[in-house]
Amino acid sequence: MQWEIVVGLEVHTQLSTQSKIFSGASTAFGAAPNTEACAVDLALPGVLPVLNRGAVERAIKLGLAVGGKISSPSIFARKNYFYPDLPKGYQISQYELPVVEGGSITIQSGEVERVIRLTRAHLEEDAGKSLHEDFHGMTGIDLNRAGTPLLEIVSEPDMRSSAEAVVYAKTLHSLVRWIGICDGNMQEGSFRCDANVSVRPQGSDKLGTRCEIKNLNSFRFLEKAIDYEARRQVEILEDGGTIQQQTRLYDSDKDETRAMRSKEDAQDYRYFPDPDLLPLEIGEDWIAEVRRGLPELPQQMRARLERDHGLSTYDAAALTGDREIAEYYEAVIEKLPSDPKLCANWVMGDISAYLNDEGKFFDSCPLSPEQLAQLLARIKDGTISGKIAKEVFKQMWVKVSAQPVTWKRHDPGLGTNLADQIIESQGLKQISDSGELEKLVDEVIAANTKSVEEFKAGKEKAFNALVGQIMKAAKGKANPAQVNEILKKKLME
Repeated sequence: MQWEIVVGLEVHTQLSTQSKIFSGASTAFGAAPNTEACAVDLALPGVLPVLNRGAVERAIKLGLAVGGKISSPSIFARKNYFYPDLPKGYQISQYELPVVEGGSITIQSGEVERVIRLTRAHLEEDAGKSLHEDFHGMTGIDLNRAGTPLLEIVSEPDMRSSAEAVVYAKTLHSLVRWIGICDGNMQEGSFRCDANVSVRPQGSDKLGTRCEIKNLNSFRFLEKAIDYEARRQVEILEDGGTIQQQTRLYDSDKDETRAMRSKEDAQDYRYFPDPDLLPLEIGEDWIAEVRRGLPELPQQMRARLERDHGLSTYDAAALTGDREIAEYYEAVIEKLPSDPKLCANWVMGDISAYLNDEGKFFDSCPLSPEQLAQLLARIKDGTISGKIAKEVFKQMWVKVSAQPVTWKRHDPGLGTNLADQIIESQGLKQISDSGELEKLVDEVIAANTKSVEEFKAGKEKAFNALVGQIMKAAKGKANPAQVNEILKKKLME
């Protein structure tokens, strides 16, 4: 029997507010345990929650970006369960009336564009953290995260492979960073995925029994966990067994999922409206204000780059995969609007490669867009060849990397004419003088009579061999287009 994987994701995004969702305590990462938990977070007697306006605004942003409905009113509920790092004995969340309903995320899976529907996005507070490693035979509790604002984004079960789930998660990760509602730092727990996985016979429209894999904090673990869980379920079903609805944990060391507990249903949490929080009313004027503050969204920018710059779908998608990349590319294009494809190739190629080698992101790029644009302009005007440009680029990178700068905070003393300085000081200008090139071509033809004869006999490779000899004689500085033209003319005489 052929099986189909069915995946839905619940993504917890930590909102980028300075304070918690119902208190004024800090959300900063890395503080000593229990130093950023105030009386409200600790649920001391007599305290009352006060809703953080910034958290609501970020939820509205997400709703507008995905084309969802902004609910008004939306209701906060108490989700009741006991766990040591949940001081109140309940979590303030949303259930029947979330702040965002519906919407969708469009993903590019290979050559296919797919629309993943969203069920909802609701606001809630995070719990604390249980610490096991440093407490022999005991568990420590750190309540710094208690009350941290989260927006849980829940998809429909529209994904059919682990690869699609990863593309969806990456697209959503890019979007929340793009609109500025989450820093997306997976190592710090700012972006965590729960994967609901089931399998069913190919062609069936009935959903199988699902298992939820909790707290996946990397795209690689997300993919591996889904693949393992799908294989596990298929093996059970093919052996005549049944799937138990469970919450499971992914063990990355053993590359397997393990049962944590039987999967709870909504009634197990005994949801009811929180009596300490009034229904949240979101007026049309507030929605309109947030809409005006939204940046151009990735999908819109992608379409513009294809339409106005003539870029391929692949190039446009790569350049809009991250807002910093997009901003950098736009800044390069502003300085060199005549060749958007050349700019795209260097931003996605050399710049990305050098940053990857150094473990940096685009916001840490030391080379400014102006400096890159000037180097590319020298390729365009024939001052240097593409090959020499690679060497100039390498030297530029070394020079700017020695300074404590990034492209958004650049040292004017380095100047934008860095490429010209290197080209001039090292005599790297391309030979474009036709008389000088003709002399070189004549010398190579005279010294390579065998290759000349082979070309005249119809062997095209001989032509390339002659070009290589000319470039070697010119130490790579001859203008390739002129060399080709002159050589072809000479060989046809």
